[in-house]
Amino acid sequence: MLTRTTLVLLGVLAALVAPVPAAQAQARVSVSSERGGAVIDPTYATTLKVAGAGFQSVHGGHGGIYVFFGTVSGSWRPSKGGVTGQDYFYVPDSESQANAGYQKYVAYPGSDTAASANGGTVSASGRWSTTIAVPGATFRAVDRDGGTRTIDCRKVRCGIITVGAHGVTNAANETFTPVTVKDLYGDQAPATTGTAAAQQPAAPGTAVPDVAAAPSPPSSATALAPVLDVDRPSAVAGRALSFTARGLPPGAQVNAVLDDGVAAAGPFLVGAQGQVTGVVALPAEVAGGTHELRLYGLDGDPAPLVRFAIAAGDEPVAAPVAAPGRSRVDRLGAWFFGAAGLVLLGALARLLLLARRRGASRA
Repeated sequence: MLTRTTLVLLGVLAALVAPVPAAQAQARVSVSSERGGAVIDPTYATTLKVAGAGFQSVHGGHGGIYVFFGTVSGSWRPSKGGVTGQDYFYVPDSESQANAGYQKYVAYPGSDTAASANGGTVSASGRWSTTIAVPGATFRAVDRDGGTRTIDCRKVRCGIITVGAHGVTNAANETFTPVTVKDLYGDQAPATTGTAAAQQPAAPGTAVPDVAAAPSPPSSATALAPVLDVDRPSAVAGRALSFTARGLPPGAQVNAVLDDGVAAAGPFLVGAQGQVTGVVALPAEVAGGTHELRLYGLDGDPAPLVRFAIAAGDEPVAAPVAAPGRSRVDRLGAWFFGAAGLVLLGALARLLLLARRRGASRA
């Protein structure tokens, strides 16, 4: 018969050898504007300060976290089968480090893609912070069929979206934090900001009027060589490819052409700062491999171009590099509890042996 001491030791042993829970807090995001609170202006561009905590940080892992502004619906999370252009929409931008600021990439520490990060690095404790530009209460996005639609944040709930970056789906880093649309400036327009229509990205076949509070002097961007970049993770046959160009003549109209006319979109109107952003629908039948996107319409200047790889068809995304929430500290803790369990097992075996000897001597 087991003694009371033996039963107590058994209970302690069971608690020690139980699985060690992952020390991963739930990912959460805080948002604030220059006017205070998680709010955006319906007419003028708003810069939001965004900070995350409790996110998974994989040292040396591929990718990191994409930070978007947009809207979600239903089971929008990529880890649950959600897809962009159907379950969630966001303001398009290029993957370039010097993009328009509508999209940020926060890299894992030591990632092979950290050089392209424009939103900083996820700390070992899962914290990060960055800023993101919001063009106003409305923006244009591309759906799964290659068409365009206008998202009106006064009619649907919009906010900050975070998902795994560079093709790595990571459920631990998927969040949506809503914001409120509120008139932040009244009748007095911001001194350095034009209307949202002048700042939001253009959609295929749509010319965006370049409306500003007052005529601007020629920008220094016109003295720079034109630079064109694309959002490389979205370069998949059958999807929409966003691009951003800088250093263009303000007021010029350009068309984006893939290869020798495989796909095209435009015209797009270049803004006062010499920048234009838009999207091109990639045909589903386009072959995988290296392709070329050019901007035409600049008189007397060579057409800006960028070469990049297009993946053929929708490929299943890769699994996370490391199991969420399992850090080096967790592993050390597991070893400690395992060793303690072995010691208690030895002590329990000795107590049982002594109990049997005492029983035999009494008999």
